[in-house]
Order: sequence, then structure tokens, then C-alpha cells
Amino acid sequence: MRSLVDGDPRLVTWRHVREFAVPPSMIEAATARRLAGDWAGACVAARVDPELNPRAIGRRHGREQAAEIRADLHHLAPDLLRWHLPRVATGRLRPGLTVSLARYTPRLHLVARTAPDWADADQRITLALWDGGLGGVHPHPRPNRRFRLDLHRHLWDARHAAELRERAGAETWPVDPDGFAVHRWRAEADLLRHAEGRAEEPVFVRVSSREYRPLRTEGVRDRESLVLPDAATRVPPDLELLRAGLIEPGQLHPLVADALAPGHPSVTRGPSAAVPRVVDCRGEQHRIGLVDGVLSPLDHDPGELRREEILVAFGGTPLPCLQMIDRALRRPESLADIRARLDHGDLPGALAAVEHLLGPDAVLRDGPLRDELARTEQRHLTYGLYRAGLTGHCPPKNVPLPRRRPKVTK
Repeated sequence: MRSLVDGDPRLVTWRHVREFAVPPSMIEAATARRLAGDWAGACVAARVDPELNPRAIGRRHGREQAAEIRADLHHLAPDLLRWHLPRVATGRLRPGLTVSLARYTPRLHLVARTAPDWADADQRITLALWDGGLGGVHPHPRPNRRFRLDLHRHLWDARHAAELRERAGAETWPVDPDGFAVHRWRAEADLLRHAEGRAEEPVFVRVSSREYRPLRTEGVRDRESLVLPDAATRVPPDLELLRAGLIEPGQLHPLVADALAPGHPSVTRGPSAAVPRVVDCRGEQHRIGLVDGVLSPLDHDPGELRREEILVAFGGTPLPCLQMIDRALRRPESLADIRARLDHGDLPGALAAVEHLLGPDAVLRDGPLRDELARTEQRHLTYGLYRAGLTGHCPPKNVPLPRRRPKVTK
């Protein structure tokens, strides 16, 4: 398998996703609410918006069906769902997608949806029941056949999370340069045939956008046959990251770590303690650090700083220490990390990182970070209009689209 040293961009991206997309604070909050029996609270913690009313389900679908749906909701781990939902090459959630989580009848599914790219804010997910209708504002309301998790409950249902080890083929996984789970294809194809009631139907595997590989050649007619879901096509990225030594078990979602690396101690991730930064200031090594919650020069007395302010007001060049503070306020050293948190919807984490870097009382100056926060506010507005059905299938007029950012790698 290619490793980080070999420059595999896919694994670099997945390591980045695992660092920022589902922060530990979200996992802890969602898990606490789920274990307390508050499935709706767990959804709130994981930025999942329920669009269903459990009390109305019984009236429409009957008591027995409603009881099954409620049981699934109570065991839904929305943070685990976010961990495993399909993503695009940049590491963000695949937009405009409807993913089946559970199929109760051919036309009644519990589904998770992502907003179209132009309406996304905070990488939020909606949870709903699909009953065969085509209404609503979502561009693709029907469950996607390629991206389906109803055959992979271990990727969202806490009751089945331990099955990941077997379903991933962790015990028998051979080296595969492209990350395909070839060793699991036939077993997964049997599960697919059984679920569809088509025991003799040929199964294809989508290996690229233009290539579908049949698992057997006899009886193959065309690509209208069954197609193996993406969740069964590749080795889970977490398993690849572990085998490549690019991630520690404690950096995984706890339910994933328990399945793929049982017995390994957990690792608590948190911000490192703030330390003074060293600046070469006119031939001397000076420090800047937090003083009363504000990034300040530590080796200049107040009188000297006041004289410098007067000189700067008349067009003079600021002290290197003051220049460094100005750059930090405009272009924080960890702006790439802050942008990554914002990209994945972790606004609280981004603000905490800013506070950790600049101090809780710092005032941001004009620059890319302020622009980034302003764009985040704009995305919230557009997402609210979209969910309210006030935009149809297109962005509202005179509302700028969220700026696309290049993929961030570390």
C-alpha cells in the first residue's frame, strides 16, 4: 500500500478529515445524549437536523412500523453517521445526496440527506423518512443506489458498530495498492442479493466512473443488474490509515477504534498550552505572548510602546514585535487549521483555535480570517432559506455563493 511518504493524496486527505471533520467535543456530546436516551439531543450535538415527527409515524404507518423506526432512532449514533457518510475528494461531505439508512418497506426508508453545495452551512445533515414521494426542495430526494447504508448498519447504528471489523475484513485484508476490498466482494454481494431477493442476479462492482467489473461472467446481461454499494467496494479508510501508521487508534471515533483496534488506550486530544513566540527584534530575541487575554510584546516597556505608536502614526516602521502581532491578528499562524474546521462546519472549534492563538480579548483586524467568518455567516443565511423552502432548487438572487476553497493537506 502507498503511504504518506509515497505521497498518496487520498490517505493524506483522509487523515486530514479524521482530524477535523468530527471533533472529539462533538463525539462526546452526541454520545452522552444518546446514552441518556435523547436521540434528538444527540442529533443536535452532531449537527443533524431531524425532519420527522415520531408521534406522527404511528398514525401514518402503523404502530408496529413506528416502533421499529423509533428503536432505530434511539440507537442512531449521528456522530458515527457523520464519520462514515460519503465524501468527495476534498474531504467534505458529498453534497446533494440522499442515503438510505434503513429500509422498512420498498417505499419507506429512514434517510440522511446533505444539502446541495450552494446551500451548505456547517456541513449539516438532515434526517427524514422517504415514503416514495418526489416532493420537497432537495435536488435528489430518492435514496441513492450507489451510496446506501441500509446494508451497513455498523456505520451508523451503535448496536452493530462492533461488526465493522468483520465487514471490513480486517483479519484477512491483503495488500491492495488501490484500496479495494476485493477479499470482501463476494461476501458483500451475497448480502446484497439476499436483501434484494435476487439470489441468482449478477453483481457488478464500480471500480471507476467508467468501469464496472462483474463478479462473475456467466449470465451477465447489462449494468441494470445489481451494483455493489460503495461502502462495500473499498477498504474503510480508517483501516488503511492504521495499517499505514498514519493515525493512532485513539484518534479514531471510539466505536471505530473498539472495532478495528480493540484494547488500545484512548487518547484525549486537546489544544496545547500557549507558549510565547520568539521574534528577532532589532538584533535581539524578544517574546510575544498572551497578557490579560491579549497577544502582546513581553520585552518592551509601556513607555517604549507608546513612543512607537506615535512614530507609526507619522509613518514610521513598527517594531518587529508589533509587526508580528499585526500579522497574527490578520493572518493567524494556524489559519489553515482554522479554515479546515470551518470547512467541516466546526465553528466552535475554529473560534476556540482563534482564542487559543490570539487570546480571548483579541479584536480581529481586516484580513482573511474575518472574511472567512463573514462567509460562514452568509452560508448560514442561505442554508436557512433553503431548508425553509424559500429558494427552490437554486440559490436566492443577489446572494453570493460560498467560495470554494482548495483542498488543505498537512
